[in-house]
Amino acid sequence: MATSPVFTDVLIIGCGAAGLSLALRLADTARVITLAKGPLHEGSTYYAQGGVSAVLDAGDSIESHLQDTLIAGAGLCHPDAVRFTVEHGRAVIEWLSEQGVPFTREPNAEGNVDYHLHREGGHSHRRIVHAADATGRAIQTTLEARARQHPSITLHDHYSVVDLITSRKLGWSGNHCLGAYVLNRHTGRVEVIAARFVVLATGGASRVYLYSSNPDGSTGDGIAMAWRAGCRVANMEFMQFHPTCLYHPQAKSFLISEAVRGEGGVLLLPDGNRFMQHFDSRLELAPRDIVARAIDHEMKRLGAECLYLDISHKPAEFIRSHFPNIDAKCREYGFDMTREPLPVVPAAHYTCGGVLTDLTGRTDLERLYAIGEVAFTGLHGANRMASNSLLECLVFAAAASADIRARLPRVPDPPALPEWDESRVTDSDEEVVVTHNWQELRRFMWDYVGIVRTDKRLQRARHRVELLLREIAEYYGNFRVSNNLIELRNLALVADLIIRSALERKESRGLHYTLDYPTANDSAPPRDTILVPGNFAGKEWDPRWLDRIEPT
Repeated sequence: MATSPVFTDVLIIGCGAAGLSLALRLADTARVITLAKGPLHEGSTYYAQGGVSAVLDAGDSIESHLQDTLIAGAGLCHPDAVRFTVEHGRAVIEWLSEQGVPFTREPNAEGNVDYHLHREGGHSHRRIVHAADATGRAIQTTLEARARQHPSITLHDHYSVVDLITSRKLGWSGNHCLGAYVLNRHTGRVEVIAARFVVLATGGASRVYLYSSNPDGSTGDGIAMAWRAGCRVANMEFMQFHPTCLYHPQAKSFLISEAVRGEGGVLLLPDGNRFMQHFDSRLELAPRDIVARAIDHEMKRLGAECLYLDISHKPAEFIRSHFPNIDAKCREYGFDMTREPLPVVPAAHYTCGGVLTDLTGRTDLERLYAIGEVAFTGLHGANRMASNSLLECLVFAAAASADIRARLPRVPDPPALPEWDESRVTDSDEEVVVTHNWQELRRFMWDYVGIVRTDKRLQRARHRVELLLREIAEYYGNFRVSNNLIELRNLALVADLIIRSALERKESRGLHYTLDYPTANDSAPPRDTILVPGNFAGKEWDPRWLDRIEPT
């Protein structure tokens, strides 16, 4: 049975800090629909522990935050994007406070209550605003509650976007975004949502790896959809691995926040000796790429399954008051961080590359925006500095909202859009293919495209992903879509973009470390790796990836 098309002013795909803050900023002037692939809170924002970086202390400065970010980004940050972001830090923190986010505060030297500030790796000052050790949860739940109360915002959970609808895919003139085909997981039907503007706030792609700190939904959906719609992507080789994920068979994706190291936690070998002094003078507070690579090196050198993070030399009350949620979770798994070191391993954590945008969030496709981890703004360069990610979400949501509000009166309603065509597909009787391909993809990405790479490993991964892409395309063309198939299709495409980007970079820089080119190429100015659809590896993109739709 056909469903009636839905129309809205702005369709936001994603319900994390970027998506919800954008929805709230637009709601007084536009009708907004926001879509979550699973439960509304089940995104990376909810699990962010550390906080939001912003210059709030009198001893800190915009220039210091800018320089710290540029240094961490290993020469690839865009200075204009960095300055734009850090200059708006205070404003977005104050906006969050106005929404009711309960940031941790303490008395200052003058006796007034002010934000308590953490320090994390790469930062030269304390500038991490936080809500205990569950900042993301505080932001997510506060913004979600505010969005539920606003009559102009419609929140949908368990809606998986199949693909964007563009005028080019429909065979019409020009190329702009018209809406999206979405799988309503409550009914199993694919629906049409038409919109004046579409915003990708879908997060990153860390689930392309076997071990990840991210929730299961971090499958690169927005990056893949934008690529298929004709948008360029940049710097996909820079995948950040968080150095300290709790090592326990049941501790799925649980991070030990970088703030633990910021408050004095030290990394130890299995014999109890420290080792970071052999890798960087900043020790445990070196940028994440250096710390993760050091841990990976020592684990491989020793054949160790994990290393250790120890803050037990601090008073127990200090630990419990600063890290109540981490302490409680560790106790669930039998670890007492006030008395013993915690076993840790690196895990895929953040996608520094993404869909190319300007400083308002606009992409190459007219009326399509991308904000948050899905986007490449130039802020992070070759390595994201801790707690700059939530900052980016909030700053670019504010920028996109201002741009969309200014453009809304001039953009007409989209035309009638064709329904999703399922006349040539059947229900799958081979779901095992999806499960098998998912497991194979994540395993070879971990083995061949992980923390340390070689050209040989990357070529192996490229060969395997090309086979998977062909198999998935055939499956997608013959069977009705499911959430698992949508995610696998997107993740395989993103894996291909990561591999090809890594092969393009003939140097080691930031998060991309290859044994074939172990040093940075300083003979020429650093350059972004930008991939362009339609001219990909000299070939047109496979048309089987286009939507199954009929022009009207």
